[in-house]
Amino acid sequence: MKKAIYILLLLLFPTLLVAQIDIKKPKLSFTGDFRFRVEQDWNSRKSDGTYRDDRTRLRYRARFGVSYDYKDWISFGMRLRTGDPKKQQDPQLTLGDGFKEFSALPIAFEKVYANFNYNWLSGWIGKNTFPFEKQNELFWSDNVFPEGVSLRGKFTFKKKNLQSLQINIGHFILASNGTSFDSDAYFQGVQVVSTHFGDRLKFFPTFYYFNKIPNIPDGNETFSINYAIVHIGTSIELVKKSNLVAEFDYYQNITDYSKNDSISQNFRNQKRGFVSSVSLGKLKKKGDWQFRLTHSYLERFSAVDFLAQNDWARWDYSNQGSPDGRLTNYKGIEIMAGYALDKKMNFKIRFFNVNQIKPFGVTKETGDRVRLDFNIAF
Repeated sequence: MKKAIYILLLLLFPTLLVAQIDIKKPKLSFTGDFRFRVEQDWNSRKSDGTYRDDRTRLRYRARFGVSYDYKDWISFGMRLRTGDPKKQQDPQLTLGDGFKEFSALPIAFEKVYANFNYNWLSGWIGKNTFPFEKQNELFWSDNVFPEGVSLRGKFTFKKKNLQSLQINIGHFILASNGTSFDSDAYFQGVQVVSTHFGDRLKFFPTFYYFNKIPNIPDGNETFSINYAIVHIGTSIELVKKSNLVAEFDYYQNITDYSKNDSISQNFRNQKRGFVSSVSLGKLKKKGDWQFRLTHSYLERFSAVDFLAQNDWARWDYSNQGSPDGRLTNYKGIEIMAGYALDKKMNFKIRFFNVNQIKPFGVTKETGDRVRLDFNIAF
């Protein structure tokens, strides 16, 4: 599988570079957004049975991006964001936290890429948005931007039961050791996305391979492991007029850890995940409402925990030298309600209730959290 992806990338990528397309005038465009958040945490139990202090925070995030369309078939872009560069999952800053006496704020590049597009084939190189179809952040955070090469082929049809078929592939490097590709910490993905029945049904089976991933991020690992994850995702629009949509994701890590002495016996078979949600409405124009209920059950090795979201609970690797979150090995719910003040301005309130599946210590960890977000973009 790995060699096949390498060969496919090498064969397809030159097509983008030599494409002959009509030249258009260069175009420069800008984007940006700002978020202000009020957050309350309680009932956050640690693995030793004690409780974290209840916590109230005021937080914010700012991002600014620019893109340059050089020709019809090539563009370049980058985006800056606030946030600790060591915390890829979390671009938010807390008012008064760590930046004493009104000192300067940390700013980092979130995206830097070159994008190519020719007929049915497109792709990018650099650091950019996660290129595979996903419905939430529970497997991969929206704030984590992989570095590597991505290719996409999309075909449209005029059939009643099939509107489009899309193939996504990519190779992304987490940490390079300066030798061959096989010795890097990396992940690869192959995905097929199909839409059916007037785009009301979407189906996207995916295979992800993660190579030599550290058990603890930021250079504090004690061992590394591989993941081979099969993902089956689907969404269906139940009622078109009211935007009533049901979504489901299933994850299965098919790697055999039964003889891996670095992994505790209790966790060697913790490799499955289920996520289901139902939503009503969309925040597209002024006065719109949206409601969503999500249930998640993700076992320890159903995803790479420090690449997934860190929204649902206060669990992290801070006692092991890393600020990153560790949001697998949990089950819980999220309830969200949103209201659009304008086309690109809204409020969202989210409630989370989380319980650990298997304890790392003497007891299972827990957590409750509520967030109120004000979002504005241009």
